[in-house]
Amino acid sequence: MLDFTSALYLGLRHDSDALSPWTELTSGRPAVLDEPPGAGGVARALARRMGFRRGVLGPSTLHLFHDVFELLARRPVAVLLDAGLYPIGRWGAARAALAGAPMCEIGHHDPAALRTAIARCDPARCPVVVVDGYCPGCGRVAPLAAYLEAVHARDGWLVVDDTQALGVLGREPGRVPPFGAGGGGSLPYCGVAGRGVIAVCSLAKGFGVPAAVAAGDGELVARLSDAPTRVHCSPPSAPTIRAAMHALALDDREGDARRQRLAAVVARFRRGLARAGLRARGGAFPVQRLRPDGVSAAVMYRRLLSSGIRAVILRAACSAEPEVTLVLTARHRDDEIDTAVTVLARCAGLKPARESCIRSSRPSIE
Repeated sequence: MLDFTSALYLGLRHDSDALSPWTELTSGRPAVLDEPPGAGGVARALARRMGFRRGVLGPSTLHLFHDVFELLARRPVAVLLDAGLYPIGRWGAARAALAGAPMCEIGHHDPAALRTAIARCDPARCPVVVVDGYCPGCGRVAPLAAYLEAVHARDGWLVVDDTQALGVLGREPGRVPPFGAGGGGSLPYCGVAGRGVIAVCSLAKGFGVPAAVAAGDGELVARLSDAPTRVHCSPPSAPTIRAAMHALALDDREGDARRQRLAAVVARFRRGLARAGLRARGGAFPVQRLRPDGVSAAVMYRRLLSSGIRAVILRAACSAEPEVTLVLTARHRDDEIDTAVTVLARCAGLKPARESCIRSSRPSIE
């Protein structure tokens, strides 16, 4: 069975033998009293990758979103959610709503709609805009610069869930296409950082570690060090922190090479689909979504599974219909990609063409 369901995009693995040793899983003390060894260094290293000075490590994005909105709601704010926002960000924003902050939804990746919504906000409230840095549903990076400009006009905040992009996208995509360099995510990819920006990201996809980081330059990130979940919840465990350290060390040594390998895997997959008369959405990003003519996602999924291909069915908030989705990683071999294309074509009722029948081209992030 060929598996295309894992979001370990760079193919990073953290065997126990590869990790530095630890003497106990946890100290039994909350992070507000005793930061676990190594957690602060990991958080600062991740923050620097994203272009920030400060970072705080947490067990998950849900913990960190809860704390971010707990702190934001201590002043008068109005929360505006991008329509394509992933559920975890919505759950976190609900914390502000519980504290009395008005909350509404704006059009997906629509700066004009955001400006209109901000103009309608109570002037006494600062706008807080929440958006995913990269949307796998429509395959686009959010218009972060335009969003930040809109909130700056009212001294507001841009809160970015950059889980999908962290480890994959990075700075200077024009010089190092298609993903850019460094793996800092969609913010350096768009050249966005500084005042009024908070990034909340899981490390579980690009870096393969079940932990999360909140990063930014403002005082609010510094105040996260004694926020509620750091008082009442367990911090990341020692093995998790060691895995994060291992991931960052691997990424420093070979991250850009892994991103180039991932780009080559995606490009090969898309060329093969084009030869077969199929088209996937997702551009150069490793989440590739298909909706073949005349075949429902459910039927296509069952056909693939019976043919030895494990995929997923996803319906994004910004998509009208569910789509069969294959998630590619840097570990997928060329022969696995070619087999997947052949099976996809057969399951869609098509026949793959020869490789020489189509000109090779490099996809970009849509």
